[in-house]
Amino acid sequence: MATFGADIQRRLAELKKAQADVPRIINKVAEAATIAAVDTATEATPPNGGAAIAGVNARADDLAQRWQLDSVTRAVHGKTELNNTMQYASYVDQGHRMDRHFTSHLAVEGGQLVGKPAGDGGLMVGVHTGYVPGRYMVDKAKEKYKSEVKRMLAIEVRRALS
Repeated sequence: MATFGADIQRRLAELKKAQADVPRIINKVAEAATIAAVDTATEATPPNGGAAIAGVNARADDLAQRWQLDSVTRAVHGKTELNNTMQYASYVDQGHRMDRHFTSHLAVEGGQLVGKPAGDGGLMVGVHTGYVPGRYMVDKAKEKYKSEVKRMLAIEVRRALS
């Protein structure tokens, strides 16, 4: 099985041979594939699929919204970016250790975690688990990007050769 890079090089060679406008096609494919990757990352970011909401920021959907706001989907010379600037995004994506500690300004009310800016309340966290598994949103987005690039380049090659 050929690698992703070898597949792309083969498709680009076919497009050049067909005298297609390769830079325009590369930008078009990169932009559409990045949009699909951003959508995939957003869908994979908690809370999703009816999962329980664990944190204040998850309830506000801040982490998921940052994929749309921070990513650069408009291709310039075939380059785009998948970004999320939330400080804790890598922890949710890749997982993290959880040490037992006390967190102030939080409380559980009605089964929901709520912020207490006035300073009342607090929780002991990390008592049930030593590790929080990652959600691997970036890996899912990268796989979506690769599959979209392959699919779209195949379409462009068929279009150029017809």
